[in-house]
Amino acid sequence: MDWKIELIHVPVTDVDRAKAFYVDKLGFNADHDYQVSDEVRFVQLTPPGSACSIAIGTGLGGTLEPGSLDVIQVVIPDADAVLADLRAKGVEAEGVDEQDWGRFVSVADPDGNRWTLQELPDYSQQS
Repeated sequence: MDWKIELIHVPVTDVDRAKAFYVDKLGFNADHDYQVSDEVRFVQLTPPGSACSIAIGTGLGGTLEPGSLDVIQVVIPDADAVLADLRAKGVEAEGVDEQDWGRFVSVADPDGNRWTLQELPDYSQQS
């Protein structure tokens, strides 16, 4: 039986500012933006090529404070190209951090939620 992660909540203070960052700066797709009630707004955003989305909004529950998330890691095809693209869009990205297990770029959203972007090693070239 397959288990697939589909949605991760990212706590933010300003939904519109966060949505603009993820869509305009990181290139996420804006899947849904619903004002469910006066207290609940649900926004679903998906990174390009990903089967897992993030949810931002108001009244979604959860106990994480905005800016406290630092555990999401995303696989990217080319760390140098992603870093150059992010910087060209005005995103303060850090990298490229070279490790035996990959090449890493890190970025934070406007609230300080940190993302790690990993270019995987070419395992076919290892002996």
